[in-house]
Amino acid sequence: MHTNSPFSAPLSDFQQILSGKRAAPVPLWAVQEGQQRLVLLLNHVLQQEPAALLRLKQHTGQRILGRWQAYSLFLVITPAGLLDLADAAARPDLSIVLADEAPLEIARRLMQGEKPTVHIEGDVQLAAEVNWLADHVRWDLEEDLARLLGDVPAHLLAQAATAALAMLRTFAARSSGAFGSAR
Repeated sequence: MHTNSPFSAPLSDFQQILSGKRAAPVPLWAVQEGQQRLVLLLNHVLQQEPAALLRLKQHTGQRILGRWQAYSLFLVITPAGLLDLADAAARPDLSIVLADEAPLEIARRLMQGEKPTVHIEGDVQLAAEVNWLADHVRWDLEEDLARLLGDVPAHLLAQAATAALAMLRTFAARSSGAFGSAR
C-alpha cells in the first residue's frame, strides 16, 4: 500500500516557489507591513550616503514602481531625498521589473557580483540615478551592529559574514556551470 507523505504537497509547493514557477501566497497585511519596513531600511541606507540624498532631491515627487512576479513596491521621492510609499492610483515615472523569476537564480547572480536582469521603462534621468544608487550606495551593517553590540563583536560578525559570503560566491561560481548546463 502506497501512501503519500503529509509533507509531499508542501515540499512540492516550496520547490515551485524557489524555481519561480509560482509566487508564494502572502496575506495583504504582511505585504503592507513588509513594504513599510523596506522603506524604512532603504531610507536608513540612503541617509548614510549624503550624495544619494542630494541626487534624489532633484527628483522630488517622482514615482518609482518596482515589480517582481506578483509583488510590487511603489515609491515616491520626498523633498528630503528619501523614499515613501506612493499612492497606488498615481502613474509611475519609472518602472523597473525584475525579469528573473526564480529566487535562486537572482541569489546566484548576486553572489557572483552580477546585477539581476531588469526591464526599465520611463524617465531616463531617474533611471540613471537609480542605477547610480545601485552602484554606489551600500549598507554599512558593521557600523549598525557596532551601535548595538560594540565594535569588537560587530567586527567579528562582519568578518564571519564576509567569509561566509566568499564561500557562497565560490560555490555559486563552481555550480553555475552545472546549473547552466541543466537548462
